[in-house]
Amino acid sequence: MESGELVILYPVTARPWIVKVSAWLGAAATPRTGKLQLDGLGSTVWSMLDGQASIRAIAAAFAREHRLEPREAEVAVTQFVRELGRRGLVGLR
Repeated sequence: MESGELVILYPVTARPWIVKVSAWLGAAATPRTGKLQLDGLGSTVWSMLDGQASIRAIAAAFAREHRLEPREAEVAVTQFVRELGRRGLVGLR
């Protein structure tokens, strides 16, 4: 978006029991799409997720860029990445 915000569209997999109930009712389970709008801060972190940098390194760069305390940035970045992982948008190793 022009404001620097990102909108991420991603497929949402239906839970197995929903698929079974839909099939039992004679309805096809239609594929769904999730939508996640990231503000400027979330967009910054998203752009740093390259599969190589550690969360700690991303948090340190985020703290420098936004003039935050290192611990504050680490907590915020960690929570954000966990939420992305919960939604299936990133894999954690």
